[in-house]
Amino acid sequence: MLEICSFVLTIVQMSKIYRMSEFAKRVGKAPSTIRRWEREGKLVAKRHPSGHRYFDDSDVRLLIGGVTEKRDVVVYCRVSGAGQKDDLASQVKAMEVYCQGAGVAVDEWIQEIGGGMNFKRKRFLALADRVARGEVQRLLVAHKDRLMRFGFDLFEHIARQNGCEVVVVNQESLSPQQEMVEDLIAIVHTFSGRLDGMRKYQKEIKDDFPDVKISTPTAVCE
Repeated sequence: MLEICSFVLTIVQMSKIYRMSEFAKRVGKAPSTIRRWEREGKLVAKRHPSGHRYFDDSDVRLLIGGVTEKRDVVVYCRVSGAGQKDDLASQVKAMEVYCQGAGVAVDEWIQEIGGGMNFKRKRFLALADRVARGEVQRLLVAHKDRLMRFGFDLFEHIARQNGCEVVVVNQESLSPQQEMVEDLIAIVHTFSGRLDGMRKYQKEIKDDFPDVKISTPTAVCE
């Protein structure tokens, strides 16, 4: 889960935040014009928990256009292991059939081998960077977990804020159950390892401070 937080923080940090005066200067307008557009509903400012208004790069793109002349339509296909190359080929073929039937002109096909729990996939991160920069118009995947096992809804929200539509074809047959089992086992092993580490740490504390009572964590599984 820490990897999810780290990944989201990286994506969010790529979008620069502007105060009213900074935003007005960035888009070449007077602050009074920005305020008027707000009153008229042409522009909606975001707000910090404190209530202060701010804008970000998605608002800049809304007013002055994208950072690139052409924004790409991308199809992303993934399997977990090298032994699933046939599955990857079937996934690509199925997406080709879908795009042809839906009349979708694809600019780039991305194929990757890597676990859905791994947020450090090279091609996935490069794609996420492009989405955050507003360079991708539409991203198509066969199933949610082909993009990522957890955090899809948050990724989709960030993509939408940057003008990218994420299209899920929902072909469950292209989402191998064995991958899900392996990912769940990996989660259990991760937390079990942390519990073992906590027990070792607690033993060291107990040896140094015998009068201190420390509760023992419950094991994830036996």
